[in-house]
Amino acid sequence: MKKELPRNRMRKRSVRLSFILCIIGGLLLLRLMWVQIIEGHHYEEMALNQTEGVQTLYSPRGTIYDRNGRELAFSIMVKSFYADPGTMNVSPEEAAKELAPLLHQKEGDLVKDLSQDSRFVWLERVMDPEDSDKVIALIKEKKWKGFGFFDESRRFYPNDSMAANVLGFVGLDDKGLDGLEMALDELIRGGANKQHILTDARGNPILKSAMAPYRAKKEKSVYLTIDQNIQFYAERALDRAMTSTHASGGIIIVMDPKTGAILALGNRPTYDPNHYDKATEAEFKNRAVVDIYEPGSTFKPIIASAALAAGTYDTERVWHDPGAVWASGHAIRNWNDESYGDVRLVDILKFSINTGFAHVGLLTGGETLTRYAKAFGFGKPTGIELPGEGSGILFEPKDMRPIDVATMSIGQGIAVTPLQMVQAYSAIANGGKMVKPHIIQSIKNADGSDYKVTPVEYSGDPISKKVADDVKDMMEKEVSEGGGANARVPGYHMAGKTGTAQKLDPVNGGYLKGQYIASFCGFGPTEDARAICLVVLDTPKGTYYGGQVAAPVFKEAMTQIMRYLKIPTLDDQTIHAKPQDKPIELYKPSLPPENAREFRLPSFTGWSMRDVGEWLTRAGLGFQPEGSGYADKQEPGIGSRVKRGDNVKVHFSHHD
Repeated sequence: MKKELPRNRMRKRSVRLSFILCIIGGLLLLRLMWVQIIEGHHYEEMALNQTEGVQTLYSPRGTIYDRNGRELAFSIMVKSFYADPGTMNVSPEEAAKELAPLLHQKEGDLVKDLSQDSRFVWLERVMDPEDSDKVIALIKEKKWKGFGFFDESRRFYPNDSMAANVLGFVGLDDKGLDGLEMALDELIRGGANKQHILTDARGNPILKSAMAPYRAKKEKSVYLTIDQNIQFYAERALDRAMTSTHASGGIIIVMDPKTGAILALGNRPTYDPNHYDKATEAEFKNRAVVDIYEPGSTFKPIIASAALAAGTYDTERVWHDPGAVWASGHAIRNWNDESYGDVRLVDILKFSINTGFAHVGLLTGGETLTRYAKAFGFGKPTGIELPGEGSGILFEPKDMRPIDVATMSIGQGIAVTPLQMVQAYSAIANGGKMVKPHIIQSIKNADGSDYKVTPVEYSGDPISKKVADDVKDMMEKEVSEGGGANARVPGYHMAGKTGTAQKLDPVNGGYLKGQYIASFCGFGPTEDARAICLVVLDTPKGTYYGGQVAAPVFKEAMTQIMRYLKIPTLDDQTIHAKPQDKPIELYKPSLPPENAREFRLPSFTGWSMRDVGEWLTRAGLGFQPEGSGYADKQEPGIGSRVKRGDNVKVHFSHHD
């Protein structure tokens, strides 16, 4: 047998080995193709899930402006501060000691955060710029490592608590949590800024590994019907009433009766949305929208309107008040238990005679009264753009007993919202045409074009112009001659109605003993109404009658509003019809700078009441006019130093 040569054996082994290696290589290649091509997407996702994370930041929300373009809420980019404990070149104790006062945190809490077994720890989110500047300077001075900042959006409210319950507030995740911030969240919310970062096996970010930051587009902006100046006048008047009456809550609403634009809406208690975390649930509540209350006598103009419109009563009828009207075995009496004798409807309204309105209501009937109440918008939300609006409560006509009709006629046994009351009064002020309240004037795109403009919307014609004018004349006499005397605004004809009602017990039903809701609702000037103002005070201490505690708030607010809107007084209309010797502009000094809290008064000698009122209002001062004609005396005197918010008394007289 021929012996195989060693060379041949080596060649065969090499061939076999090569064949095996080729098979193995082929299998590996097939596996690699399977992993990379067939299941590549699956493994790519697994890899990203294990090594890549996303840090979500937020771009600024759209700005909210008042009707004149002044910022009420805006967002800016601020710093959020983090640490990487794994790369820090300073001990947690030393860092915490230096950082605690700058971050307004407890030193022990910071030590705990900085000692974590983590590569990423938030130390403070959305910092005040002055605080972040101090921290940046400290880190630079100490040459610390392992600290950094991200840019995030923060919401600012430059007027602090002004209109807070309207605006609402925004949480750390840039989500609107109350008010218009919540209602408009989808439209004005900032887009997400996604920061892709690599992570370690534990999922901790590997800092400085940002790969693809991209920012969302600029958001829409919102213009409200609120006028910042009118809001200030309204809230200041309400605050003074809260201090003097020690009421547990308060509401003031100012609306344009021609358009339904809400010019001011204030609530007490309230809060600062810049520090919403310090507020309580009671302070968040927008009472003007959410609350329902018994309107009391402020509902009587609605009853008078219904009776006149339905033809069940007229302005010339004389009725003898017996001092008590009986219904279902119950007596309706006047507040002083007295009889007013022979009275007409104007007297019944002017003196708020309960027996008279019970009489008028019983003649008109529950079904008719309820029908007109619904036509005036009661029993359903007005549809304003604010969240949580109530509907109110009306009787079911078929279930009404005579006593229900009588109590409804004096504004009891039913419940309304403040906005419903303002809406209903717009029909009386506006010749029978009722406007729908709205608080958003327009929404604009990022390029300034209109996304949405709110049109004037009429919500019904509950009464004719004649009925509206008749009731308006009666309400004017309520202010000039009746129980609303404390609502008189010098130089203007005002119409309105006082209201005092026991407070409902929301838990047990019935009424709370010794607790009342005092209110006043009115408008003016009656010749051409430019503003409706509703004031509601919840549980005032001591005197609780609407004519005593709510009417003065109306007077203060409307006095300033009339001046601000440049509505001439009755005297001014006469004076300005005569030629003047020299133009008033010659007397007018410039206004003090906006940042000047204290400044000297100029001489107002020779100025008209309208010009003095305009200058003082724009200077942020209160105005107390006396007399008529041209200014001849003032207190404080010429050159006296005053502070914004001070009152200035000016005397006027006619010069021959």
